[in-house]
Order: sequence, then structure tokens, then C-alpha cells
Amino acid sequence: MLLSLALVGAGLVLLIAGGEFLVRGASALALRLGVSPLLIGLTVVGFGTSTPELVTSVQAALIGSPGIALGNIVGSNIANILLILGVAALIMPIPCGREAVLRDGTIVLGVALAFAAVAAGGAYGRPAGLAAMVLLVLYLALVVHRERRSQTAGGEEEAASAPMPWPAVAALVLGGLATVILGGRLLVDGSVDLARLLGVSETLIGLTVVAVGTSLPELVTSVIAALRRQPELALGNILGSNIYNVLFIGGVTAAIEPGVAIPDRLIAFDAPVMLAASLALIVVAATGWRISRLEGLALLAGYGAYTASLAINA
Repeated sequence: MLLSLALVGAGLVLLIAGGEFLVRGASALALRLGVSPLLIGLTVVGFGTSTPELVTSVQAALIGSPGIALGNIVGSNIANILLILGVAALIMPIPCGREAVLRDGTIVLGVALAFAAVAAGGAYGRPAGLAAMVLLVLYLALVVHRERRSQTAGGEEEAASAPMPWPAVAALVLGGLATVILGGRLLVDGSVDLARLLGVSETLIGLTVVAVGTSLPELVTSVIAALRRQPELALGNILGSNIYNVLFIGGVTAAIEPGVAIPDRLIAFDAPVMLAASLALIVVAATGWRISRLEGLALLAGYGAYTASLAINA
């Protein structure tokens, strides 16, 4: 018990420190490359902070624990939208560009719908996994193309300050990613041990303890981005993470361990909740093209209701 608590504490410390490094590095990288913070959030930060979900889901699938593997993906996406965006919006309202919402928000909704459709078949097979990874490559190509077109249309902008040297940018980004990944791993290990000591089911562990634990890099990064007045980075982080979770993590999991069985409760309840949360994201983002503090509070209330339902049906 004491060892588990120590792992949880150490993980939290590393997550906070790594999140600060990562946000600083990501902002500097955007300035260096002359791209928007949203693009860096969608790619470097969004994918990087999702690495704990990738490691956890693949490991769980290999040892025959589909409840943790797929529950982690679904639970993380629900937590990303309802919990993490809710907290970030409470700290600072998040501006939402029309194109980001209509393009990336719609893709988040689309991949959630595709996952729910695949889940309805009861298993996640290798063909579906490979197709998901191909879709991710196409999405990334679209994002880069749109960013280049936007830069061409807008022209070059003068930097407000001298850019950070490349070695320092690389050290912050890579060091921050490594630190949040290690912190997430320690936190998840300690949390899973504690949950199992309490006799909680595997699927419930995947949907709650592991999902929230592996989403903590996104939470810390988004909160720090909001505190440092980089809300675009927070939004891009969540959009990118949700797309990456379903298309890449789900795809790799199915490709490595084909025919991953999908638990009944995930089909009947949790996948539809993920779909509803994705739709809610588009709705709150499109109202005034920002997520206000009141809307952030509503998202948090939704997450509270979801976790309460999990506790009741445990």
C-alpha cells in the first residue's frame, strides 16, 4: 500500500514538472517553425502526451486484458473532453477557431462514431486496426496541408521576440515528453495496484483509474497551457489526443493482438458516452467559437455524472 502511494506521489510530481517543460518547449517550437500553437498541440503535444495510453493499451492487450486496453482508450477520450477541457476552460476561456472546430472537431466525432460501430461487432480486428492507422496518416497530411495554405494566405509574420535556440527547444520538448510519460507510468502503476486492492473490476479500472491516470499528461499540459495563456495549445492537445487514441492506439492494439474482444458494457454504455462527449465538444466550441467558464463547468458536471454512473454500476 505504501509503495503504491509513493508511486502515485512521484508520478504527480513528474507530471507537473514535465507539463511545464513541454508547454514551454511547444510554444518555442511553434515560434521556431512559424506555425500556429494549435498545430503543435494537434501533433507534437497531442500525440506525445498520449504515449502513456499507447504503452498501457498495448501491454494490456498482450496479457489478455481487453477491458483495460479498450477501456483505457474510451475512458481517456471521455476524460479529455469532459474533465480536462472543463478544467482548462474554468482557468481561462478557450478560443476555438472555426476551422479547427469544423475540421478537427468533426474528425474527433467521426472517429468516435467509427469506434462505436466497430465495437458493436464485439471485436476489434486487424483489418479495422490497419484502416485506422491509414486514416491517421491521411489526417496528418490534411493538417499539414491546411497549415501551409494558411501560412501562404496570411503571409510571413515578424516574431515578437528572439526565438529560443534549437538545442534548448529540443531539450524542453523531449525532456518534457519523457518526464510526463514516466510520471504517467508511475501514477498508473500505483493507481492500478490500489484499485485492485479494493477489488475493482478490470473494465472499471480501465475506464477510470487507468484512463484518468494516462490522461494526466494531457490534463497537466492543458492546465499549464491555460495558465500560461496558450489556450489554443490546450484545445489542440485534446483534439489531437482523442484522434490519436482511437486511430493509432486502437489501431496498433488491434494490429498487434487481433480480434481484441470488446466488453459488453463498453459497447452498450461507454462507447455511446464517448460519442456524446465528442458531440458536446463541437456544440460548446461552436457557441461563440469559444469554450466559456460556464461551459467548462457544464463539461465537468457531465464527467461527474459519468463517474457516478460507473460507481453505481460497478
